[in-house]
Amino acid sequence: MERGNSDVKGTRPLQAEILRMYLFGDGKVCKKDSKFKMENLKIVEFMKEYRIQNIEFRRKARLALIPFFILTSVFCFLSSVSSADTIKVLILDENNTRIPEKNEQLEKIGTRMKGDLLISGIHYTGEIEVWKGQNGLYVINEIPFEDYVKSVLMAEVGTNWEMEALKAQAVVSRTYAVYQKNANGNPYYHLTSSVLHQAYRGGSADARIAYAVEKTSGEILTFNNKPIEAFYHSTAGERTELPEEVFGKSYPYLKSVEASCETSPYWVWERKMPVSEVERSLNLSGVKNITIKSLTTTGRVKELSINTDSGQDTIKATELRKLLGWQKLPSTNFSLVRDGDSIIFEGKGYGHGVGLCQWSALEMAKKGKSYREILSFFYPGTEIHLYEGR
Repeated sequence: MERGNSDVKGTRPLQAEILRMYLFGDGKVCKKDSKFKMENLKIVEFMKEYRIQNIEFRRKARLALIPFFILTSVFCFLSSVSSADTIKVLILDENNTRIPEKNEQLEKIGTRMKGDLLISGIHYTGEIEVWKGQNGLYVINEIPFEDYVKSVLMAEVGTNWEMEALKAQAVVSRTYAVYQKNANGNPYYHLTSSVLHQAYRGGSADARIAYAVEKTSGEILTFNNKPIEAFYHSTAGERTELPEEVFGKSYPYLKSVEASCETSPYWVWERKMPVSEVERSLNLSGVKNITIKSLTTTGRVKELSINTDSGQDTIKATELRKLLGWQKLPSTNFSLVRDGDSIIFEGKGYGHGVGLCQWSALEMAKKGKSYREILSFFYPGTEIHLYEGR
């Protein structure tokens, strides 16, 4: 279906209410044509200003400007997909990592839009809502559930992966999203587009990924007839981690298993980091040395001791990863040594290590394992059921 076409069967044009806001791009009022691009978009509502970086609208619409530049007569095209078949994603990027606080009150700006939208160079489809909170603006993308799964696979794994590995990832990503949708009490969105949940970068799916999602359409992993919390990660580095070591909670279907993932670019890695950068990230000064204090049951680093001029501190390895940066310290499976003004980390794996290992799943698929066999290996005791939506 062509995006934004009002003649397509199953859609209906809906005239929006007058938006009580003004649009400016680079100091100019937006043009009257139906395709326009603006840098540093500024929304002014009742003399309050909000800014969104690098936004481009691409959709068929009729715009009319009236005195005082009030934008009106915007036609949006709302599909007939029911809300039970969709999911709402809070769009985050490297420049905007803020999520609404628990009790933050949000107010919708304008009306819901449907079409193509570029945010910081990333293309999103579906329906878009902009909400105003005490701490700024939040952009929420609502799309059909299966389209969301396709987009997640585009961001999470390679398009040239083995088909059974793609199918396994489709079931896992769908299950993870269903669990979050059911568990999240937030009335505005179900999950984010970042690694806080699972990567989502909009866009359309590659043919092979679309096929993998369609072949497993609606399939989710369950335990005792309930969707599981389907954690997964990139590279285990020999074995997966126990969830209680990372999240402080055990699950009957998440065990530590051997995971062969030697073909991963993160099978082994080394990072050399200036001590000054470590101090800045940890908000410390006078760091003399960092040593491993304890290990998890599977042999990953659990806690570290940090010796400074003012004494000794203890930090969890998971917190160290968060503060230094996920990519700068790919996993908690490492050793470290002080080398002059630097600290050298040598390790294996990428991610928290819990649940399915994506690179191990790929190796299993290459050896002829089906996606169901892969899922049974990483999530023992689970069953595959069809998700009916809610």
